[in-house]
Amino acid sequence: MLKPKLFTTLEHYTKEQFFGDMSAGLIVGIVALPLAIAFAIASGVSPEKGLFTAIIAGFIISALGGSKVQIGGPTGAFVVIVYGVIQNFGENGLLIATMMAGVMLIVMGLARFGSAIKFIPYPVIVGFTSGIALIIFSSQVKDFFGLQMGAVPADFVEKWGSFAEHSSSVNVYALAIAAGSIALIIVWQRFFHKIPGSLVALLLSTAAVQLFHLPVETIGSRFGEIPSMLPAPHLTPVSIATLRQLTQPAITIALLAGIESLLSAVVADGMIGGKHRSNMELIAVGVANIASPLFGGLPATGAIARTATNIRNGGRTPVAGIIHALVLLVIMLFLGKWATLIPLSCLAAILVVVAYHMSEWRSFKALLRSPRSDVIVLLITFGLTVIIDLTVAIEVGMLLSVFLFMRRMAMVTNVDVVTNEFRDEDDSDDPNGIEKRAVPVGVEVYEVNGPFFFGAAYKFEEAMNIIEKRPRVRIIRMRNVPAIDSTGLNTLKKVRADCAKHAIAFLISDIHTQPLMALDQSGLVDIIGAENIFGNIDDALNRARVIVGVAAVESPVPFVPTVARERDRK
Repeated sequence: MLKPKLFTTLEHYTKEQFFGDMSAGLIVGIVALPLAIAFAIASGVSPEKGLFTAIIAGFIISALGGSKVQIGGPTGAFVVIVYGVIQNFGENGLLIATMMAGVMLIVMGLARFGSAIKFIPYPVIVGFTSGIALIIFSSQVKDFFGLQMGAVPADFVEKWGSFAEHSSSVNVYALAIAAGSIALIIVWQRFFHKIPGSLVALLLSTAAVQLFHLPVETIGSRFGEIPSMLPAPHLTPVSIATLRQLTQPAITIALLAGIESLLSAVVADGMIGGKHRSNMELIAVGVANIASPLFGGLPATGAIARTATNIRNGGRTPVAGIIHALVLLVIMLFLGKWATLIPLSCLAAILVVVAYHMSEWRSFKALLRSPRSDVIVLLITFGLTVIIDLTVAIEVGMLLSVFLFMRRMAMVTNVDVVTNEFRDEDDSDDPNGIEKRAVPVGVEVYEVNGPFFFGAAYKFEEAMNIIEKRPRVRIIRMRNVPAIDSTGLNTLKKVRADCAKHAIAFLISDIHTQPLMALDQSGLVDIIGAENIFGNIDDALNRARVIVGVAAVESPVPFVPTVARERDRK
């Protein structure tokens, strides 16, 4: 369905929901502020261009997108490709490549390719995402330590060689600000959830530099003044020869934007119990990537952490995303001049934290215990991203995806497993949807959709660890998971272990035969406990009510897995 979710949600919009969206939009706008500035600087452009992107692209992705709760803007995933394009083709080349990518995304959406992107194997996604995180970390070493050196080399090996040569020029004040900012972010997020630790670190470090006149580099000292208004839109002249040269990076930007945005949308679906319109989402991201360069902005896509922040603070319609963009616009108009005082070492610290969470090292480690083919794909994609180029890594990863997909399809006999994944209907009227159930406070339901995308559950878990207070009960609903592979089993095991570590009750509901058999063979039925596996969501919710001390609607009847009963008889 090629209809923006905004139009659908406004048909039954209420005043109560507006206040929820407004609160979420304000918080997400504040969260996005330091990230937009930091991503721009890490990409090799002036800081205001990150703000332009978050405002323009963020507004369009929410207004035209196929997800109720998606928050769009610049993300860490683009830092590497943007930096490379600017090095080779200049900023004008980046603007043209981004607009070309936008056109490609619109074509992909109109051609109904949205559902097909989810078939990209999880090892490919983890491989290039972890590689990007390592490169982002490397790019921040200079500002983190305040090294007195010229331009940082683009090549990964040369970059670290240059850092070693200038290691004696460390600025202890910059290092102290960076280390203190990281410590503050880590401690702050453990006790406070409404105000982001990155913003607090930014404000305190800026105040410290100004009050004590510390000799550290700031945004103003490197980039000068930040404009307090949006620039007039303008078109960049382009030749056919330039278009040919920029085709390859444009394809990379388009694929990366599509993958990141739909990955974020799938994670959001599991959190709100809904279903996004993947093709409409691609079209919206495409329009955003055409509009953003007109104002001098960067490539944009859906941002998982900001989307999760939106959901957890009450955002349930695209109005929250629109408000987030307007909040950023107001901040830029009235407070933009103060951004020049921000120390670059603090922004480097924020990006180091982003790179850590983006690295997915737990997922990387878990995938190393997967089948050999998955491990090979993971390591090849990671190595190509770090050592050679993200464009090459994605191209090779896509080629490997085709072979892995054909191999796995040969092992699947149920045609519906495949065809159901290509459907793009809106399930807002689903009588079994979680929004139709009363979920007690302290209980979190995450719904996994599709046999090939179980890795999204771990993305959700990492986002929750970053931004939000943990629940007392976590229910993984698997009614739309007809099959699960070793990657999914590893993910499920890690999520369950994390729940046990933090005293979170872990329940599974609506499980099908193949996943149940796979859980039993892997020993997960014994680890989770048969009493925590239920045949439907209502029994699981009743069990959750008992755990949190809320009266159950009916006495919960545990779903004892057939395989467990048969095993006990033997």
